Amino acid sequence: MAYDFDLFVIGAGSGGVRASRIAASHGATVAIAEEYRYGGTCVIRGCVPKKLFVYASHFSEDFEDAASFGWKLGKVSFDWPTLVANKDKEIDRLNGIYINLLDTGGVRRYDGRARLKDAHTVEIGDQAVTTERILLATGGTPTFPDIPGINHAISSNEAFHLDYLPEHITIVGGGYIAVEFAGIFNGLGRTVTQFYRSEQILRGFDWDVRNHLAAEIRKKGIDLRTETNVTAIEKTDDGYRLSLTTGETMDTELIMYATGRHPNSTDLGLEEVGVELTSHGAVKVDEWSQTNLPNIHAVGDLTDRIALTPVALMEGHAYADTIFGNIPRKPNHADVPSAVFSQPSVGNVGLTEEQARERIGNIDIYKSTFTPMKHTLTPSEEKTLMKLIVDAKTDRVVGCHVVGPDAAEMVQGIGIALRCNATKAQFDSTVGIHPSAAEELVTMRTKWIQPPKSQAAE
Repeated sequence: MAYDFDLFVIGAGSGGVRASRIAASHGATVAIAEEYRYGGTCVIRGCVPKKLFVYASHFSEDFEDAASFGWKLGKVSFDWPTLVANKDKEIDRLNGIYINLLDTGGVRRYDGRARLKDAHTVEIGDQAVTTERILLATGGTPTFPDIPGINHAISSNEAFHLDYLPEHITIVGGGYIAVEFAGIFNGLGRTVTQFYRSEQILRGFDWDVRNHLAAEIRKKGIDLRTETNVTAIEKTDDGYRLSLTTGETMDTELIMYATGRHPNSTDLGLEEVGVELTSHGAVKVDEWSQTNLPNIHAVGDLTDRIALTPVALMEGHAYADTIFGNIPRKPNHADVPSAVFSQPSVGNVGLTEEQARERIGNIDIYKSTFTPMKHTLTPSEEKTLMKLIVDAKTDRVVGCHVVGPDAAEMVQGIGIALRCNATKAQFDSTVGIHPSAAEELVTMRTKWIQPPKSQAAE
């Protein structure tokens, strides 16, 4: 049978665009559909604009620190509309770049929501096209709890487009989006309260990282309350009244939920076609990103494997090379570095201490907590944490965790080392860059000894 296209991609985020371009470069006829803007969550309303907001929020501390280095500044002020407008210009520019990449790469674009009519037919509005293969890459979308008044809450999507910045902002959640926006709003001079239902923020991260970051963000003035949740939201004349699990109430001007994201799989025709989904709506795929239907694959957050933009890029590229380039390769999800652009930031790669003890058993721990050199002259009490986890039998470094300035920049390089199975002896033999925080990663020589339980509890 002759099809209109060799490949039709639904979703023009990072994974979908990468797969489209690579497939087209291999000679495939490719089309892509996008209902919003090109670039996906990361570029349009995720990591890119968020990082720009993080930069903006750091200036308040930079201005304060400058005095310790001899700078005398006059009265400073912040204008939220200017930041939003300049952010929007950059996002418009990036959206245009993605469109141009697709157009020059020979990919046919369809603007609108696409649905599967059958395993080889895609509908976009009142149009229908046929395709030999389909790639699903629709990403994820914010999750809200079912509580009274939840319609009054915003997600990170809306936070990028606020008309003004209220004085008191409440954030519900303890993941990376929650802690990042708490730092952003706090750095922009707002009063921030953060609620998290569990005992500590950043579930899934190393315990030392979680505890260290929680202490640091509290130092910065964020009112972080763990084991506390919101049970109801009521509109008031001045904002919102929150009912809490503690039995208390609290007034706030804005409430933002960052309680996770779920796969954006609704209204795509997947169930009708027979694509298997998990209980929470993720598309089931094998190690080749293939669904239960041989001609339909899925990549990115929709599959609920590792919800990171670079992972979606890797998965999309591997798919296109495998199917259209005669270069079969599976996406490798081992030792994926990641970062949280909190304040201070977090970088990690490999196993947490808890994972290493469970999977390996006999491990060595090296860790250090110190004042960053910059803050030896400032009143800041911020501390940096660095931690290496080593397989005691093989001497291989299996985990690295950093909390402090430029953590992501450091861990990116360490990710290469872990992928190459670097040993602690090789770390130790590497000459450090002095003076730098990163040199601590190659100068930690003393193994951390876990104190007795009785002492640790004191």
